Amino acid sequence: MALARALSGKPSILLADEPTGNLDFKTGEIIFDLLGCLQRSHGLTSLLVTHNNSFAKRCDRILRLEGGVLVQVELDG
Repeated sequence: MALARALSGKPSILLADEPTGNLDFKTGEIIFDLLGCLQRSHGLTSLLVTHNNSFAKRCDRILRLEGGVLVQVELDG
């Protein structure tokens, strides 16, 4: 519901703190795929905070907080 409410105003950027945090893995996959679809079809930029490394690795850019400093993680491939 929170995701639907956040998207109802057709924002250009979506800030999401652990959008899949309280979901089982399968439902988390569905939500993550939905966010990717919205990103491509509506030009939506998403800034996600997650502890789920498998989801993070599917993002275009990964920043990690290390000692209070944001550090860019190099993506393989």
